[in-house]
Amino acid sequence: MQSSDLRERVVATAEAASTLLIDGQWRGTGAGASFASINPATGESMGNVSEGDPTDVDAAVRAARIAFEDRRWIGLPYPMRAKILFDIASRIEAEAEQLAINETRENGMPIAMARMTIANGAQAFRYFGGWIGKIHGQTGEIGVGDAFFGYTLKEPVGVAALIVPWNGPFMLACHKLAPALAAGCSVVVKPAEDTSLNTVNLVRIAMDAGVPAGVVNMVTGFGPVVGQALADHPDVDKISFTGSTATGRRLIAASVGNLKRLSLELGGKSPVIVLDDADIETAAPAILGGIMSNSGQACHSGSRLYAQRGIYDRLIRAVSDLAQKLVVGDGMDERTQMGPVISQRQFDTVMSYIDSGVADGAEIAIGGKRRGTTGYFIEPTILSHAPADATVVREEIFGPVLSAMPFDDLDWAIAEANRSRYGLAGAVYTTSLSKAHTVARAIRAGTIWINTHRPTEFWTPFGGYKESGWGREGGAEGIGAFLETKSVIARLA
Repeated sequence: MQSSDLRERVVATAEAASTLLIDGQWRGTGAGASFASINPATGESMGNVSEGDPTDVDAAVRAARIAFEDRRWIGLPYPMRAKILFDIASRIEAEAEQLAINETRENGMPIAMARMTIANGAQAFRYFGGWIGKIHGQTGEIGVGDAFFGYTLKEPVGVAALIVPWNGPFMLACHKLAPALAAGCSVVVKPAEDTSLNTVNLVRIAMDAGVPAGVVNMVTGFGPVVGQALADHPDVDKISFTGSTATGRRLIAASVGNLKRLSLELGGKSPVIVLDDADIETAAPAILGGIMSNSGQACHSGSRLYAQRGIYDRLIRAVSDLAQKLVVGDGMDERTQMGPVISQRQFDTVMSYIDSGVADGAEIAIGGKRRGTTGYFIEPTILSHAPADATVVREEIFGPVLSAMPFDDLDWAIAEANRSRYGLAGAVYTTSLSKAHTVARAIRAGTIWINTHRPTEFWTPFGGYKESGWGREGGAEGIGAFLETKSVIARLA
């Protein structure tokens, strides 16, 4: 399909009166307030979103609680529940092209990337749908004798609030909704205010596939209002949140009232260590993709580069040459490889970080400026010889900015990689098998890549050390985050 064809397709939007789903009914907020969803490539409105409030949150949580207590979902035979999740996947695939177009227009990512994220979202429902019927406890002997028997049960945690970020909205909503439903929970989905409309489509698809009314609810609106109300609500048992560490802290504080279970996938400042023996032809494109993909707006972006001095200059030239060739523009153009950042607010934040890096002594190897005059485009930027204590090295930027520095001693590089409050991911590039695994073990982070960056799979748990969060998404740990364990001990005679 040509880019001109894509531009002519009409994005699916939602009227302000229809972006809340409560007990199976689409409606608007009682106050009638709404806000616009903005295309970051053009700055133009794509449609209106209902601005939910605490009253709407209460109604959604009550609907989810009643559905859970009525066992509308967990009471269905497990083959039927699995079939519904598989049907959600099929319906996503049937609408994949339009969903990808929506994602690009709402988030700004290149259309090729959007297609991959939609396909990945569908696969989440296939993977976690396969878990249904395989969730079980254990049996065992009781030490006091044959007159007793014990076993454990795995039960859904209850009502789960799923708070979705804006940097991969459809896919990441799938990553939360699929395991929550597989575990048997009822949910309230809260999409990011910058990217709400395509999540409306996901929830619609779930309802069309046969999820009972009240099991999946959605309240759109702003985090400090809707997110806070979900965290405060005594009938919410679980929060799954992806977003900033600062917001994660606020959710922790708000959740103490009923000691909610929390899964938090938070910020990152992922280090990339390149040894002298690394293959530059392998390392350079992987490093570039690890930071510039989605315009650097990924929690696991490899934003700190530590390259051994013998390879440093050649590596910076190689990565800069590739960055120079990146096609930056509207994601609806099939040629685009990097789109805009999400908003004017994020644009201003990233540009401020670039200025601070230069002020702290870093050299601009490439980029550092705005691209064009329309939309929120920033040139791919590499800050070379950044001081180890510079703000751009220590803080998460969430933009297309790579801070690089040379090193002589590997132990120093590992220590610097770990001298961060974050611990989400990291990467090492070397042709030495022993050095690769030594560094992988030494870096304190939840995911380490060797001679690559970004590949993951549903069975590999994803999450962070330190201030990068609590818990894991994906695999057995991901579905376990939505389960409680009950022990049962019975007298037989």
